[in-house]
Amino acid sequence: MKQDKSYKKFFLVREDVLPEAMKKTLDAKEMIERGRAESVWDAVQKVDLSRSAFYKYRDTVFPFHTVVKERIITLFFHLEDRSGTLSELLSIVASSGCNVLTIHQTIPLMGRANVTLSLNVADMAVEIDDLLTSLRKLEFIDKVEVLGSGA
Repeated sequence: MKQDKSYKKFFLVREDVLPEAMKKTLDAKEMIERGRAESVWDAVQKVDLSRSAFYKYRDTVFPFHTVVKERIITLFFHLEDRSGTLSELLSIVASSGCNVLTIHQTIPLMGRANVTLSLNVADMAVEIDDLLTSLRKLEFIDKVEVLGSGA
């Protein structure tokens, strides 16, 4: 079957496997967006990237949060079963500006429980990556995964 040339496939790729030029392009784009660079020339100089590489990748590489069109995300947690853990987790989620849509918690087995949260992230005050980083730092959380995003 022939693929329509106007259709572009997208892939979700971990940052650590991206070529350095793509990472620097993302850094330069962020600097321009946040006003930390006055021009493309200024941004590429600051991140040590050629302008040609910047223009090659600028319309093809994007941070995850900018391509999530639907503002609903589902997170999976594997956490320690002790008093107050879910409350602390939900407090951090709420303080980030997320609205909890659903909560599902399994019955704890061997001192661990699984929790799945569906969140409306349309009004988030922080980046999704920053929220995930702060959640992963909690001592009672063994694992945090993004299960998906969508409506």
